[in-house]
Amino acid sequence: MTEPNRTFGKLAFVASTAPEAVAARTRLAERYGNVAPETADAIIALGGDGLMLQTLHSHMHSKVPIYGINRGSVGFLMNEYGEDDLLARLSQAEINVIHPLRMRVKDRDGTSFEALAINEVSLFRQSYQAAKLRISIDGKVRMDELICDGALVATPAGSTAYNLSAHGPILPIAAPLLALTPISPFRPRRWRGAVLSNRAHIRIEVLEHDKRPVNAVADHSEYRFITGVEVEEDQSIDLFMMFDQGRALDERVLAEQFRY
Repeated sequence: MTEPNRTFGKLAFVASTAPEAVAARTRLAERYGNVAPETADAIIALGGDGLMLQTLHSHMHSKVPIYGINRGSVGFLMNEYGEDDLLARLSQAEINVIHPLRMRVKDRDGTSFEALAINEVSLFRQSYQAAKLRISIDGKVRMDELICDGALVATPAGSTAYNLSAHGPILPIAAPLLALTPISPFRPRRWRGAVLSNRAHIRIEVLEHDKRPVNAVADHSEYRFITGVEVEEDQSIDLFMMFDQGRALDERVLAEQFRY
């Protein structure tokens, strides 16, 4: 991993379609200048968590650090809104490094696809029939049959998103771990998932896939009528997210565990 450049002479501003985000982008670009993202020292993303994920995906291999400013709703991945002293905030920001998941999926026609996920890879039933899944870790079958609405594999960065809603564990951002979480498990009813090494190779086979169709989603990429997926962390890709001092992602993940 190479530490990104901390000289922020050239900024690129991107925004969601929300009117407040577009207006903020116009004002900030006039004040601080605006260059193309591929030539920037930092990318400033104005919007919500959805825009942050889109920006990370769009610049997956650029190694340009991304600083989010909340002009959306939730904003868990964003910094507080403010237009003053932006260069000082950037120079003092803490940088969290995250790695995406690489999903390899095959559909019922035998066609293979690949996609990357920053938050999670999810499998969902497509019909009224519950899904039947077989789970293997590093080549060894760990669960012969899971009857459920689906299952997901979450990164530490994504562990506070859908994974948390599905009663999965919150993972510290720097922990070398992944969360494997069932979605509405029916059998075994009491299985709540597993915490795995971030070096684990996860394979989930769809049993009776013609009768019980399942789709797979890697963040925004969706594939239908799948027969199985393989998931592992791609440690060759470094994504740099910037946060104001004292508000880094590891602090937010820790604080989330004490909410009630």
